[in-house]
Amino acid sequence: MNGNVKLSDRLSMIAELVQEGARIADIGSDHALLPVHLVSSGKCPSAIAGELNKGPYEAASRQVNAAGLQHKVQVRKGDGLAVVQAGETDTITISGMGGQLIATILEEGREAGKLEGVRQLVLQPNVGEDAVRRWLTDHNWLLTDERILEEDGKIYEIIVAVRTDNAAEQNAQLYKDTNLPSAAEGEDAVRLLYRFGPYLLQQPSEVFYRKWESEIRKMQRILRQMEQSDTEEAVGKAEQFRAEMNRIEEVLVCLRKVKR
Repeated sequence: MNGNVKLSDRLSMIAELVQEGARIADIGSDHALLPVHLVSSGKCPSAIAGELNKGPYEAASRQVNAAGLQHKVQVRKGDGLAVVQAGETDTITISGMGGQLIATILEEGREAGKLEGVRQLVLQPNVGEDAVRRWLTDHNWLLTDERILEEDGKIYEIIVAVRTDNAAEQNAQLYKDTNLPSAAEGEDAVRLLYRFGPYLLQQPSEVFYRKWESEIRKMQRILRQMEQSDTEEAVGKAEQFRAEMNRIEEVLVCLRKVKR
């Protein structure tokens, strides 16, 4: 059996965050690299690789067959959590999609009862991380870890949550007890925390700063385009956008001062 697959740094970090001994379902598994690695390394006893599209589904099947893991890794074709049955998985991993899409997949799965028995979620949105954090809070999943890394010029955030009885209470504390160094209060502070990530804010790394400095440059380009229109609506939108950009800059400046 050859289960040795070379994982990217991003997938390696996701694999590291999966709980030992968990039966996992990797949604949008592409080549099933993550499930094959987790099962062949002995970290997970079994896995489901879910894939919607024919090409990646076939690639995942080939990967599993090449590793000789057909009896432990099931490749299933279907949309989102439709590929799992309630109670057959402990950890769900979803990576490489937009945050809003991940939140939609989780919500549709929740409504269909697919999250019954699931204890851990390891999620890596490419954009819209705040949508993922909001969904987790709204549905009483406790945010337990956040990681940020850069690979091949792209920056990724990984968000980990677990199911626990007092998630609402602990999340409320988490989104309150933070070193958000700004005059932000109440809803404004919480909104910024969803955007930045409470754990990432507590220990901002150089990659974190690079991400947000890049975001500000993008926002500046968008703002310049907005300012080319002088309609009342465009002026109002530009003003809101500028205020948001200034808020982000203010947080970064304050964080750097605290760090020094």
